[in-house]
Amino acid sequence: MNRPLIVILVTVTLDSVGIGLVTPVIPSLLRELTHDSQIAGRYGYFLALYSLMQFLFSPILGSLSDRFGRRPVLLVSLAGAAIDYTVMALTPFLSILYLGRMVAGVTGANMAVATAYIADISREDERAKRFGYMNACFGLGFVAGPLIGGLVGTFSPRYPFLVAALFNGLNFLLGYFVLPESRSTEASRAEKSAMNPIQSLRWVWGVKVLLPFLVIYFVIHLVGQVPGTIWVIYGEDKFGWDSRIIGLSLAAFGILHAVSQAFLTGPITKLLGERGSIILGLLSDGSAYVLMAFATRGWMAFATMPLFTTGGIAMPALQSLISNQVNEDKQGELQGTLVSLMSLAAVFGPIAVTELYAAYSDSWTGIVWVAGATLYLFCIPALWRKRQPTSRELAAPV
Repeated sequence: MNRPLIVILVTVTLDSVGIGLVTPVIPSLLRELTHDSQIAGRYGYFLALYSLMQFLFSPILGSLSDRFGRRPVLLVSLAGAAIDYTVMALTPFLSILYLGRMVAGVTGANMAVATAYIADISREDERAKRFGYMNACFGLGFVAGPLIGGLVGTFSPRYPFLVAALFNGLNFLLGYFVLPESRSTEASRAEKSAMNPIQSLRWVWGVKVLLPFLVIYFVIHLVGQVPGTIWVIYGEDKFGWDSRIIGLSLAAFGILHAVSQAFLTGPITKLLGERGSIILGLLSDGSAYVLMAFATRGWMAFATMPLFTTGGIAMPALQSLISNQVNEDKQGELQGTLVSLMSLAAVFGPIAVTELYAAYSDSWTGIVWVAGATLYLFCIPALWRKRQPTSRELAAPV
């Protein structure tokens, strides 16, 4: 690996650790500030705010990085996150905590910039493998973050926020002193309309060759909300898991998923191509969903993990396929829009998943897994369509 790639992967890892650090203690901090033990509704809105801000600001940060460079936008977001987590750690006011969560969503939109950075420094035939590295690093950060946050949070629910601020501060210093710029800012100038997230979405949707891939991208993230939302509940209800087994299963899932994306994506993409890798990933993930729906013992959930982890190759292969459809001067805007679509799935997905789960809680809760697998089936035909975009489509905003 070259040095810029290593540095940006470390940056992504530290960033995701900072995000994951606060996850275990958010309910406790909400209870502390509201003096109320029933915080389910507040918790739902608190989570949705982060994803909503990512949806709105990912295209903006991506477009700004097209105009001013990846490095300065990334540094500003990391510095802002460090300040924001410090404020959230110290505030006695619930309103400031919610405002801080909104700011965290804005700064967390820098994943679009990191993705564009990797696209800048990678040849087309390297992108799938390197996007796999990035997703693996992000996954490992989300394994380490909650583990550290849960330990530190036993002393105070505010301490993980301070540790998250420290991680973001260290990340800023790493970027400032070590991370080089990945592109010439004179190569392009972002249109003012690209600062509008809706306008950015209109441009991407206007590139007709991207439409099926964008739908698949959204569906993968939407279906991914199934385990992300109900894994804990399903484990408790169906298998009688306690918190120790739940934590072990999440850690195992995260580690295996990261290993899969880091070490399987490149070889499989080289063997099957991007489209073949995506199809294999969807079939593997969908098979795991069906097996989870009919599982009757806890060990069966662990047995499905190889299928889940093989399914992890679909996303980096799809990111590479989408990235290769767009000119270099639009990479930031494109990646920002992709993160927006991911965030949109994270806003609506958990609501849909929990509603479906609750509706069938007295009959068959496995239906939510089957519904996810069924959505995957509709994606496969779109992958056979091949058409190259025109230069007008790639360059011109709608």
